[in-house]
Amino acid sequence: MARLYGSSKRILVTGGAGFLGSHLCDRLLADGHEVICLDNFFTGDKANITHLLPNPKFELLRHDVTFPLFIEVDEIFNLACPASPIHYQHDPVQTTKTSVHGAINMLGLAKRLGIRIFQASTSEVYGDPVVHPQTEEYWGHVNPIGLRSCYDEGKRCAETLFFDYHRQCGLEIKVARIFNTYGPRMHHADGRVVSNFIVQALTGVPITLYGDGEQSRSFCFVSDLIEGFVRLMDSSGEITGPINLGNPVEFSMRQLAEQVLAKTGSKSEIKFEPLPSDDPRQRQPDISKARSLLGWEPTVALADGLDHTIAYFRERGFGAP
Repeated sequence: MARLYGSSKRILVTGGAGFLGSHLCDRLLADGHEVICLDNFFTGDKANITHLLPNPKFELLRHDVTFPLFIEVDEIFNLACPASPIHYQHDPVQTTKTSVHGAINMLGLAKRLGIRIFQASTSEVYGDPVVHPQTEEYWGHVNPIGLRSCYDEGKRCAETLFFDYHRQCGLEIKVARIFNTYGPRMHHADGRVVSNFIVQALTGVPITLYGDGEQSRSFCFVSDLIEGFVRLMDSSGEITGPINLGNPVEFSMRQLAEQVLAKTGSKSEIKFEPLPSDDPRQRQPDISKARSLLGWEPTVALADGLDHTIAYFRERGFGAP
């Protein structure tokens, strides 16, 4: 049983030293909860959570979710998994294990404790979509044997496990499908388009566009996404998801590159490279469910979010101050 003592909870965040996880830890602590941040530091960074270490309500635990964990908590946010192609393709077998074994271990912990558990799923479950924008009812168009499959299919299997635990064991689950998110604490070499373009622009090297640069993405600022996480976790028990969380405003890669160049004042040229294998042409969330069930939608415009993100990378030593 959950050990709820008043409104304050003890919350486990797996992958808590990562980009999204560290922002979630910030938010949960600000809301008055105790936070146990779990990370194996494959892609997590201690610099993301160093400012939290003096907080008596914060605890850091080095652990890999592919191994069982025995701990007493009130809620679990399961964010542990490399999320950028460069990182998740580095060790694809381990990536799949993290999604699948990690889900099994965290679901087992939640079942033992009788608590609610949140799964950070991904828009990658939709693959290269033939339905646009993507609704939660769309089953996806995924290559099961491609270079991205370790992540795409790992996350799809994790969703299966979550819903089977819900149906078979009565476990309270919350599943969010996360679309492209950006902001401070992104890793400078994670291969994601926003961090790539900003670092390239600030360092004066050519900005790399793949294909014709007309493939589209929708970019959600990290504070908006974390608000969606909290609202979904705190929603009524019958709301399980999956629920799309992302910004429905669509931009082409060329438009993003042009905004980054304008905001940084960079003289970087744009160069074109062949499109990577299985790279989706379009990605845009339908957030009707998030609006109706959670009262949630993004509030930070891309132009404003880019200002914060560029400032972060300048503070990290990229480009002139």
